[in-house]
Formats: sequence, C-alpha cells, structure tokens
Amino acid sequence: MLDDLKLIHERDSQDALGVAQKEPDQLKYNFVEGSTTWTVKPFKNIVLAGMGGSALAGSIAQSWPGFAVPFESVRDYNIPSYVSDETLFIASSYSGNTEETLSAIAEAKDKNANIVVISSGGKLTELAKQDNYPLIQLPSGLQPRYAVFYNLKALLTITDGLKITEGRAEELSSYYQFLTDATKSWLSTTPTAQNLAKQIAQECVGKSVVIYAGPKFFPAAYKWKISFNENAKQIAWCNQLPEFNHNEFLGWTKQPTNKPYTVIEIRSNLENPRTQKRFLVTAKLLSGLRPDPIVVEAVGENLIEQLLWSIALGDFVSIYTALLNGLNPTPVDMIEKFKQELA
Repeated sequence: MLDDLKLIHERDSQDALGVAQKEPDQLKYNFVEGSTTWTVKPFKNIVLAGMGGSALAGSIAQSWPGFAVPFESVRDYNIPSYVSDETLFIASSYSGNTEETLSAIAEAKDKNANIVVISSGGKLTELAKQDNYPLIQLPSGLQPRYAVFYNLKALLTITDGLKITEGRAEELSSYYQFLTDATKSWLSTTPTAQNLAKQIAQECVGKSVVIYAGPKFFPAAYKWKISFNENAKQIAWCNQLPEFNHNEFLGWTKQPTNKPYTVIEIRSNLENPRTQKRFLVTAKLLSGLRPDPIVVEAVGENLIEQLLWSIALGDFVSIYTALLNGLNPTPVDMIEKFKQELA
C-alpha cells in the first residue's frame, strides 16, 4: 500500500509528507538580523516555558549544544519558585495562544525575569510587542509538531545573541545538506524494500508503540511519541535508559501476557558506554517476554547530526503509519475540540 502513490496522495491530502521532506529547510532559516536588540548579561539559570513541540527544542538543546548554566523546560501553568531577575525566561508557543505558556509568562513578569518570546503570532506575539520583549517570530502555517527545527534555530539564535552559546545557530544551518540527503531514502517515491521509514511503519499498525532511548537521545524518543500520537492518532509512550532498568524493565516480565506493542529503541554510539551495554543486557533478559525491539541506530558523525536524523525519521514513520491506518496525518480535530470545551 505504501508504494501506491495515488492512494498516498488521497489519504495525505494536506501533504504531511511534503512538509516532512522540507523540514531540513528550517535548519538554514535566518531570523531577521537587527530585529532584536540583545542585552548581554550573566544569567544564573534558563527556563523555557512551552508545551508539546514548542517545548521540545529546549530538550534537544540540553543534549546539544548544552548550556553552562542550569536549564529547565516547564510544561505547566506555573513556573519554578527560583525564577528571578537573574533568570532568562523563554516563552515558546508556536500558535501564540497556548494558555499554559501565557500563564507562565505572566508569572515570569511578576518575578522580573528577563523575558524572550518565540512564536508565530497570537496573544504571545502581541504581548511581546506590547511589553517590548525580544521576539523571535516563527514562520506561520504549520502544525507545531512540524516546526521543531524552527524552534531549535530560534532558541539558538537567542542563546547566541545573549552570548550563552557561540555560533550554534550558524552551525545548525550547516547540517541542512546532511539531513536533506538522509530524508531522500524515506520519501514516498522510494519503494518499501529500500525505505526504512515505511518498513518500521508496517510494524507499528494496530499496536501501542513504545520508544526507548538513552538520555542524550530521549528528545528524539519523545518526538516520536508526539508524532505517533498526533500524526497516526495512535497511542505511544516513551522512556529512557538507565531509568527504565530500575522499574519499567520489570513490568515487561509478567502482565499483560498478550503484549500488543511495538518496541522501538533509538540507540547511539554516542551514549554513555554503560547505557549502550544496558540496551544489550535488557534485550537479552527480556527475550521472549516482550516483542523483539526494532533497533534504530542513529546515523551521523556527531551528536546533532544523529539527533536531527532520528527526529526526522520518526516524522516519516508516523506519517506512513497514519496512512496505513487510513487517516489523514495532518488534522488534530480532537485537540481542537478539547480546547473549545476547555474554553
């Protein structure tokens, strides 16, 4: 079915595959220089407030490039008590109307935090202009889960501007060709026999998907979870090793005896050697007690290449899973209905 281009076009009527194919372009996007004046000062900590895909860039940045001061991503209405006038507070909402983020920025304002905004519009952009907060405005027209690389580039633009990092936004641009070349083998025109994304999708249909990774690649595992939930409309969970081995590991050994799951492991030679060994020992001891994992070995010469590759692959896998489910990957009608009910 996944090699039937006519059927793919019919089910993917809003061209989610085309959006995924263009995601590498986000890496080389240049936010308008000179539009924001940065006041460079030392910060004791960084807090990023956001939900879903808007928060994910913070998790990626904690793996690469990492920060020399404490960094926390907040997915909540409320912010940590330690936020102060020595905190860099980044409010991130693709739509600009995320109520948790709007609540969080109000609290940050009360604590005199140093506020920066990432958004494509909405109330958050209006607030940034009203209160003269530095604003990185994202290109509009996407579902937030498809704008993660824009968010990452925006975050690094901020940290470079404030001298927290140096040259990382420009470095991110340099990985455009690597990711563009990688995604070619996952396009709809590449037959299933040579298409890793299509092959994994076929193993995920009709099952709950569980994605595991080590700490450095947990942001990729979390993005796979988001993408399965929103693209395939299919339940998925994620966790990371070594924490997994201290609790969830035992959960696989007994119940339920019938395990309707697909297990996916994102592995990398860049994880701690002890974490790499944990994957092997886990597979050995759980053999026959859980489905054999689909092992995804991250591709790339360094950490950020492997992260970008892993995240992009998950987008294609989840979109193909949606098509196998007979669904249009793009709409998230139930989330929109939930927001209306909540309002």
